[in-house]
Amino acid sequence: MASNTVLVTGAAGFIGFHVSQRLLSEGCGVVGVDSVNHYYDPKLKEARLALLKGDRKFSFEKLDLADREAMEALFARHRFTKVIHLAAQAGVRYSIQDPHAYVDANMQGFVNVLEGCRHNGCEHLVYASSSSVYGANTKLPFSTADAVDHPISLYAASKRANELMAHAYSHLYRLPTTGLRFFTVYGPWGRPDMAMFIFARCIMAGKPIQLFNHGKMRRDFTYVDDVSQGIVRLIDRPPQGRLNASNNADLDPARSSAPWKIYNIGNNNPEDLTHVVSLLEKELGRRAVTEMLPMQPGDVEATYADVRDLEQDIGFRPATPIDQGIARFVKWYRDYYRI
Repeated sequence: MASNTVLVTGAAGFIGFHVSQRLLSEGCGVVGVDSVNHYYDPKLKEARLALLKGDRKFSFEKLDLADREAMEALFARHRFTKVIHLAAQAGVRYSIQDPHAYVDANMQGFVNVLEGCRHNGCEHLVYASSSSVYGANTKLPFSTADAVDHPISLYAASKRANELMAHAYSHLYRLPTTGLRFFTVYGPWGRPDMAMFIFARCIMAGKPIQLFNHGKMRRDFTYVDDVSQGIVRLIDRPPQGRLNASNNADLDPARSSAPWKIYNIGNNNPEDLTHVVSLLEKELGRRAVTEMLPMQPGDVEATYADVRDLEQDIGFRPATPIDQGIARFVKWYRDYYRI
């Protein structure tokens, strides 16, 4: 397999689809892997895949990342030099209902990816973390130098575990790894379980939108094209680490001696959920019915990304204004569902 062929796990997913499209548009070959599970409507995943399969540089393998033998065979067959690992069991709320799904996909699956990279000459692993790792932190904006030792959901704990597991492999085997803490990604082809999608669906159906914490919530909404651009820029920038740093350096995420790095990928501009609802009302041409509820377990009041490291290292920061992003999302939503 050519060295410019990239493995993208979760290629049928929201972010994986957009990243695959961007890589293909830049002339890279992509091997996409996905289990196409039923966490949300698999027809949406199949529709994404159908678009990707229209490019001859794309090939697809349906497999479960928790399947150790299948993953070993995949890596041995292709010997990827670049891996973008976006597959995961997503969702804070669902992790309370089905914790085992998170252990299988986010823990066992990630170990299999790390082992595949370790044994087959991978030069850089970029993987998805999440802003949920900041847990109950109250200092805003969230910085990658902040302590993240108090996750408040199993999903968040699994993503923090991924960061630590990646560090161990970077330290032991000098495997360059870059973790990306995504902040509320939205846009065309989005996930139906996320707020933007749920709000649009409820508004069009005339059903109540549930606003938790009585609507007093702020999110750093990040447009998916900004996310995919950041990922593709980073894949060719593996962290170098420092071979002779003191042992204490490994305790600070910003100063690890291993070839390991963490970045926030956020818009650096949190929005009130009530403002997001009003923008959706404008684009959809309908008024929302709202239902104010108390805070639910595992949720946080605000997210806000410090992206100075990202801007300093690759000269890029997400910047799509929320009104433009929502207009593009609603256009796709209307087209896809023929509304």
